Amino acid sequence: MMTARPESWHAALHRLQRDGRPHALVTQVTSAGSTPREPGARMVITEDAVYDTLGGGTFEWQTIAAARQRLAASEPGMTLEAFSLGGRSGQCCGGFVNVLIEVFPGSRTTLALFGAGHVGQELVRLAAPLPWRVLWHDSRDDAFPAWAADQPRLACRASPDPEAAVAALPAGVHALVLTHDHAEDRALVDALLARGDTASLGLIGSKSKWASFRSRLSDAGHGDEALATVRCPVGQSGGDKTPYAIALAALAELLPLVETPERGDQRGLDPADLRRVLT
Repeated sequence: MMTARPESWHAALHRLQRDGRPHALVTQVTSAGSTPREPGARMVITEDAVYDTLGGGTFEWQTIAAARQRLAASEPGMTLEAFSLGGRSGQCCGGFVNVLIEVFPGSRTTLALFGAGHVGQELVRLAAPLPWRVLWHDSRDDAFPAWAADQPRLACRASPDPEAAVAALPAGVHALVLTHDHAEDRALVDALLARGDTASLGLIGSKSKWASFRSRLSDAGHGDEALATVRCPVGQSGGDKTPYAIALAALAELLPLVETPERGDQRGLDPADLRRVLT
């Protein structure tokens, strides 16, 4: 079984929550008889790491397996697991515990932002409070501001090759293209359309810019259906052409396109399970 990392569960929880990474928080909520740890013991589990411990042994291994099964399903929520240490877990202490597993699937939305100019910087600032992961690209090594190093859920990627930058993206990203160079913009849109798996694709510019791009992209083999998915121009802010206004408008256009998980009437723990534990 994987050894727990030296980082404490609460430090790991803070870091993973800040970075929007998938993880599970496991809490021992009840104990009966002889058990390795007491109620309140916690550990944090990711797909490839464990932080802190519930005492080790088969019981802990089973808890880790249950948490990772839920992480693989990417479904947020809480579940209760009951362990008879002499039965299910085969441990000699013979006690009984209930464990609460809380799954945090991480950021459900990834924004791929191409361009670290004035509008790009305002967009990153405005998106900071949102639970999105932002992959910020620019072909220039020195384009990213110093403050970007401390922003959560933000990864800065300097890449002079548009095709390589697009190839490295995960599937289902929302992409905004607003670089300093029209040729680079066109190469990025070409590569993004060729992938065909972006959740949305926006391009900064003007109607005349898009007319020119559309003609050349059509000549490159992209059909009308694919070209119709490109939103251009993005960030139409009326008469205000300041970077902040354009970024604000672009983000407002993007928000309705981002999926929000549906909530049912019943949320949290099943009441029957909770009553069973408390009584």
